[in-house]
Amino acid sequence: MSTHLPTDHALAAEVERRRTFAIISHPDAGKTTLTEKLLLFSGAIHIAGSVKARKATRHATSDWMEIEKQRGISVASSVMQMDYRNRVINLLDTPGHRDFSEDTYRVLTAVDSALMVIDAANGVEAQTKRLIEVCRQRDTPILTFINKMDREGRDPLALLDEVEAELGMPCVPMTWPVGQGKAFGGIIDLARGHMRIFAPGEDRLSDSVETVPLSERDALRARFGDAFEAAEAAIELVTGAAPAFDRDEFLAARQTPVYFGSAVNNFGVQEVLDAVADLAPPPHPRASTERDGTSRIIPPDGPGFSGVVFKVQANMDPQHRDRIAFVRVCSGHYEAGMKLKVQRTGKEMRPTSVVTFMSQRRERVEDAYAGDIIGFTIHGGVQLGDTITDASLNDRLQYTGLPFFAPELFQVVELLNPVRSKQLQAGLQELGEEGAIQVFRPLLGSLMLLGAVGQLQFEVVQHRLATEYKAEVRLKPSQFVGARWVTCDDEMELKKFMDYNASKLAYDAADTLAYLLTSSYDLRLTQERHPKIRFHPLREHAGLALTQSA
Repeated sequence: MSTHLPTDHALAAEVERRRTFAIISHPDAGKTTLTEKLLLFSGAIHIAGSVKARKATRHATSDWMEIEKQRGISVASSVMQMDYRNRVINLLDTPGHRDFSEDTYRVLTAVDSALMVIDAANGVEAQTKRLIEVCRQRDTPILTFINKMDREGRDPLALLDEVEAELGMPCVPMTWPVGQGKAFGGIIDLARGHMRIFAPGEDRLSDSVETVPLSERDALRARFGDAFEAAEAAIELVTGAAPAFDRDEFLAARQTPVYFGSAVNNFGVQEVLDAVADLAPPPHPRASTERDGTSRIIPPDGPGFSGVVFKVQANMDPQHRDRIAFVRVCSGHYEAGMKLKVQRTGKEMRPTSVVTFMSQRRERVEDAYAGDIIGFTIHGGVQLGDTITDASLNDRLQYTGLPFFAPELFQVVELLNPVRSKQLQAGLQELGEEGAIQVFRPLLGSLMLLGAVGQLQFEVVQHRLATEYKAEVRLKPSQFVGARWVTCDDEMELKKFMDYNASKLAYDAADTLAYLLTSSYDLRLTQERHPKIRFHPLREHAGLALTQSA
């Protein structure tokens, strides 16, 4: 282990270099394609995969799970780190499908900004609206990329109006399209005063893109005709009505810079990558809760390594049956060989390896700083939401804000081959701990219960149990339609409640008691019968206080 700790100045400088952001969008808006192209432009990869061609020999770098390759969608968050212009950029690609929104919400707690991708033909769609709301609740700065300008889409001004209405903040165009669809000619860079000419069909990074200064207006009008004149008129209108870009307002989540392009054609991607490097914020201070319940703000360049587990993924490498705890470094400096401690249990943590990610490709970590995402290879003892620190750190802190939502769909697990019961138990425990699905152990009966936000979660878990754990199961309908986590200050009252409602009670993967609902009327009646019991629709982390509203 190195004994050369960075000086305060060196630590602050390393933290300042970090940019950690998530890409969010509705399915099919081009999010995974844009992820690939950002990696391409940063030099992290040299040939981008395609998520559209299922039979292709290449698949998107960020879609490593077999079921993602079969369906051509992202169903698990993935992490990629790249170096660009003296920045260390941590990019988190999130599932676009609403059925996996819990994973996305947790990822959004680990980033400092978000890049919102919008399909120019469809505007702000349903899942994007949900993710916007999560970002707004956390005051997360948002960059906006309007994609697929090479296809026929909606009027750019109308798109800006819709984005403003949904975000509740002004849009500040940084680039502007000239035409769209077959007439798409390129984008005007408003800050640099030039137009980049669109060249379709680029599947590799081109060395040069034709650029024409706006001072050559006559040549551009002759070349692009009405499309260029319409763009000029729109720019005059929007710059007159919209505020100028103000980075402080952007960082406070009170305005969003907007970029246009076509990710599949590598067009407009450079501007977005530059925006992440130049505009996105470095790591910010984070709130933690002490053992006595007091709150404390931890600065990113403060002494002592600390981080929070925002994702646990089993079997990223099926040949090694590994489990990776994804940790957002929140403060200080991690160095190889450092002794670690899980604050929830007070036990020392001994990962077999510590890595950074390029999706499924990993590299051993020698150093990591606040803002970085690193992975600990573990064999248990770590849960979602756990705070990991340098073992020598005496503070008993716990980072807050990692959400678990009450599921709305339930199915009963039935094992097809009883000989595989141990494999089933191991699979359900690990998948429950990683948050792929919520697993409940009913107080009565031996059959396990799965709870999900969306139906596709059940299909993925059934697929993973069969392929990763060799446990084929049948999923059967359940009578339950919801759940609430239960707490009570009076132990006698809690025991009375449990005795009376034993058939509707279960423990989740974190051993937290939950009441399973058969209807909304069921909940109201139970609340009236047991007024001292608190029912919570949201759980943050085992051992932390739950939300108080029912």
